[in-house]
Amino acid sequence: MGNCIPVSPSVLESKNSLDLLDIMGNLSYDDSNMTSLDYDAAPCHNQYCPFFQRVAPTFLAVTCAAATLGTGALLMALAKRPHAWGWPQSRALVAQLAVGMGLFATLLPSVAVGIGQGWRLGTGLCKLTHLLWHWSLFAQGLLVGSSSCSTAWCRWDSRSWRLAVAVWAGALLLATPAALASGTVAAPETSCIRRSVDILSPAYLLHLALCLCFFLLLPAVLLAATLAMPRLRAGWEPGISMSWLFFGLWVPYGVGLAVDFLLHTQLLQPTCSTFENFDYVLGLSEGLGVLHCCLGPTALLAARLCHHRAGTSSSS
Repeated sequence: MGNCIPVSPSVLESKNSLDLLDIMGNLSYDDSNMTSLDYDAAPCHNQYCPFFQRVAPTFLAVTCAAATLGTGALLMALAKRPHAWGWPQSRALVAQLAVGMGLFATLLPSVAVGIGQGWRLGTGLCKLTHLLWHWSLFAQGLLVGSSSCSTAWCRWDSRSWRLAVAVWAGALLLATPAALASGTVAAPETSCIRRSVDILSPAYLLHLALCLCFFLLLPAVLLAATLAMPRLRAGWEPGISMSWLFFGLWVPYGVGLAVDFLLHTQLLQPTCSTFENFDYVLGLSEGLGVLHCCLGPTALLAARLCHHRAGTSSSS
């Protein structure tokens, strides 16, 4: 979460400014600036890196454990009472959301170990980790989006099966730029970073555009459509509200990505205050997004329980 890059204010002002945000706090830098790095250069002192390296592994481990328990409970509820899941929290939709959150959670241990002890799995597995990470996120975004404006997930039939294939295949394709833009660096120890290419490289620009579309544009469009169309507004039930928790947790990170790009292209001028505080803000926003894999299953179970109790009360 956030960024862990020791750079001096002089580097921030240079043409080849360094990455102010690298997902999961992995070390990122520009080779041309390596001789300029000064973590505590006066008068600016960025103390985020030691804080992140101390806190992040524990945070990720606890989140992974909670996500595993929550996803297991959700899958068990789906298996034990398959007919209790109706629209808008249909079994076909919830099962796929559980798979997406479970896939995301399985990546957290390797990321935590990589932060605490350095990445030792090689460049190929680094790229694969970023590919799977974004595959799970984009698939969940597409699932939540499709469930908000369609009843295709009401039942598992040929229509929903084809839609599921399209969602997961499309999400994998959309996640490919993340793999192309990622890689490993070795200073002082090997790290698996989200952006090992130039900020203006086609791979990263495409990846950035997709992230902004999913984390900012898609929820904005869906919200506007829901408010404008009575048919969609009528279907705004607890199940839909809980699945939208995904967007609520990731929107701040989308804003952070946009600000990071503006800082890199110097459309926003970095200041000493930005240097000292931006990493903490980004760390919190990404940490908030990561929590979706443990809060999501709990929220879906809670919505189903509330729906069941409401149904029981009305029938009596």
